[in-house]
Amino acid sequence: MNEAKETFREVNESFTIKEAIDEAKRCLNCKNPSCKKGCPIDNDIPDFIHQLSMGNMGDAMRIINEKSNLPAICGRVCPHEKQCQGHCVLYAKGKGIQIGKLERFIADFDTEMNLIREKLPQKTRGKVAVIGSGPAGLTVAGDLARQGFNVTIFEGQSEAGGVLMYGIPEYRLPKAVVTKEIQKIEALGVNFILNCLVGRDITIDQLFQQGYDAIFIGTGTALPKDLNVPGNTLRGIVQSSYLLHMVTIFNQNIVSRDAVPMHEGDRVAVIGCGNVAMDAARTAVRMGASSVTVLYHRTEADMSAIPSEYQEAVKEGVKFMWKTSTKEFLGDGDGKVTGIRAETPEGIQDLPFDCVLLAIGSRPANRIVSTTTGIEVDETGYVIVKERPYGMTTRRGVFAGGDVVHRPHTVVLAMKAAKQVAAGIAQYVDAVKLLSIE
Repeated sequence: MNEAKETFREVNESFTIKEAIDEAKRCLNCKNPSCKKGCPIDNDIPDFIHQLSMGNMGDAMRIINEKSNLPAICGRVCPHEKQCQGHCVLYAKGKGIQIGKLERFIADFDTEMNLIREKLPQKTRGKVAVIGSGPAGLTVAGDLARQGFNVTIFEGQSEAGGVLMYGIPEYRLPKAVVTKEIQKIEALGVNFILNCLVGRDITIDQLFQQGYDAIFIGTGTALPKDLNVPGNTLRGIVQSSYLLHMVTIFNQNIVSRDAVPMHEGDRVAVIGCGNVAMDAARTAVRMGASSVTVLYHRTEADMSAIPSEYQEAVKEGVKFMWKTSTKEFLGDGDGKVTGIRAETPEGIQDLPFDCVLLAIGSRPANRIVSTTTGIEVDETGYVIVKERPYGMTTRRGVFAGGDVVHRPHTVVLAMKAAKQVAAGIAQYVDAVKLLSIE
């Protein structure tokens, strides 16, 4: 492994068995567990922790599986301090149970020991197509497969996982973990068709012709937003999501270091202050940037990044300029970016940079919507869905969920919406089949 790739080792170590059981024993088993209220998918946290405290790994995993299809991933990337852990009654005293780390330990143990999988029903309840294999698509597929549906996922990339595979850096979420979680979804009987871009290689109409009872769109937000200021077409201004994708496939030995759109020794600016900005900044550090500076037009209190991610970035040497707005990109005679003209609290300043990473949000691509009829979107391109059956678009039998509907969110919030949509799909397919019998 070369030095650059070595720097992408996972930063948070896992518990040993003894450490995990000792941590689980600290749980107070509260009568009204606030940790559970803090979990978007309503995980039965005290129950799985109690089973772990007794060494019952299989029972702990079974309880988690009732609510989550991606525990090894959630255990690593969820903003636990804002959710389950932050709601723990011991958290205010600085002694909150490390819930995410326990969830991750159980999931990793289950994978490593290859514990017996749950009994699965026959796939006779209906046929469902899922478009996209990110958190929303995997959640819908897993939930429906467990309920007896025959599910096929269509994924445009050569590997499943979406943002989990290509958008979250290796040091936070090792790709081997994503692959193993996807294998567990596959073990539920879910089929995967890769390198198949719906809207280009196949349409929604053709999927219905193939006998699918319902279709779920979980394609996320594929198009990053640009900053509309002078000089924004200069070379060296790169979308953070593109950098993260290219670094991932560099670490997988698919492309050479030259394909990564940031050079060793570059002075790097990151514009934006969400989780993608933190991932981009920390990735630039690992790829050998001489300096990394995050420019944000608001204050630290307003940033959308998880506090722990911000603190880790600071520890790794990332600098932050608050209340700083980009007014113009500066370049040389060859069309290469050389800096940013910014409005700062001290006034207008010209700041020298060799590479600028944009992390100012994203929006859905319209590839699927434009190749079918009857799916309405709002003025910004997000798919409009109904409350009943939950998640159905304006076209009968077509559902949507996750970032393509709700604007970019965390992994677990995409999963929360997807679980509700999966229930809506099940209700819809059951109702249609019932009506056709009558």
